[in-house]
Amino acid sequence: MNTDRFTVISPIDLSVYAERPYATARQIDAALERARKAQRSWARTPLEERLEVVARFDAAMRDKADELAQAVTWQMGRPLWQADETGRLSLITTQIAGFAAEVLTDAPLESDAQIRRFVRPQPGGLQLSICAWNYPTAMMGSLVIAPLVSGNVVIFKHSPQTPLIAEIAEAAFAAAGGPEGVFQSLHLSHPDAERLIGAGAFDTVSFIGSVGGGRRVHAAAAGTFTTVHLELGGKDPAYIRADADVDAIVADIAEGCYSNAGQSCCSVERLYVDDAVHDRFVEALNAETAKWTLGHPVEDRAMLGPVVRPEAATRIRALCDAAVAQGAQRVTATAETPGPAYVAPTVLAGLDHSMTIMRDELFGPVACVQRVRGDAEALALMNDSDYGLSASIWTADEERGLALLDQVEAGTVYLNRCDHADLYLPWGGVKTSGMGRTNGRLGLAGTTYVKAFHIRKPGA
Repeated sequence: MNTDRFTVISPIDLSVYAERPYATARQIDAALERARKAQRSWARTPLEERLEVVARFDAAMRDKADELAQAVTWQMGRPLWQADETGRLSLITTQIAGFAAEVLTDAPLESDAQIRRFVRPQPGGLQLSICAWNYPTAMMGSLVIAPLVSGNVVIFKHSPQTPLIAEIAEAAFAAAGGPEGVFQSLHLSHPDAERLIGAGAFDTVSFIGSVGGGRRVHAAAAGTFTTVHLELGGKDPAYIRADADVDAIVADIAEGCYSNAGQSCCSVERLYVDDAVHDRFVEALNAETAKWTLGHPVEDRAMLGPVVRPEAATRIRALCDAAVAQGAQRVTATAETPGPAYVAPTVLAGLDHSMTIMRDELFGPVACVQRVRGDAEALALMNDSDYGLSASIWTADEERGLALLDQVEAGTVYLNRCDHADLYLPWGGVKTSGMGRTNGRLGLAGTTYVKAFHIRKPGA
């Protein structure tokens, strides 16, 4: 096996879509030198000029929207008609531009006639941004746009499943007139990335990916005092109370379970349904599931394409089969699939927490339903997880819903909504779902550190 190169196998037809070499030691050293050289001048560049560069970069990415969408589809399997993420990236860029001056300005603190006190946000320095494959363009909003706006320089490592996104982005930055060394992409092997992190080569590492990958990043940074941000997996629950309008909510919940073939960190993976509406909900969800068609992501206008790899599909099917063997009911009829990486959307009922499928992150288009008897049982089960990214409660009683959400252990909670990363709210999890926050004003502030100023007047 050649460890100097890696291959992208398309889940659509298992063809070799791309083959790339990993960065050599010389290429890595040169990229680090360029980044460090650019770091101070970029940090001193006025905010207005940094925003202009980022806006041109965003426009260049939109110019490459078709190329990016094709790369998303063939590398990770999302239907082509859903694969353009540049709109989301542009929205993030515009939003950040709207509040950057407010976030990145001096904040006065208690002062008096002799002493003036304030804090000033400072760029964190050189950031290694490691991106997951499931939203490979949109995630650049937090991994690239935000740190660049606040004056950091970025070395961007994309998933080896979606490396072409990084290459297209680097070309777009150059086309936008971005200064040399400010934004670079590198195809780093996992061992090289861990070695560099462990050597303290970066001031900040921001990682989006699996819990296992996050643990390795965190372990590599141990003792280096590198700032680490981790956005990891989820096992996100939804609780449907007895007073919920099943017919009105079932489409939203199905989307939360099946969108992107269930391959979102905030996909709804556990459904706790009150006994009073359980049977009606399962019936309605099964009917809604029939609308989520499975097909070739380029030739068909299907709702779902394949999951990212045949191995992932095999794991998802094995978890479903194991649950059925333990007494769960497969509500949806077994469907033929176009290939080994395809998983048909599935409803499972009769589940409980003794089953692995209710405890381990699934990352597939499966709705897992467990019957509960009231708020207390639902709340206990929602919190009975190693994960804590997002959670939702569906109810007509807003006051009661808010009271319950206040007790849910998650970084983001929703009332009558799910599977949504609100750009105005900080995004991140608790427990093994990560550390640190992205998105919104707090996310931008998180790409800086605070320097405190104590100004004593002469003679005071």
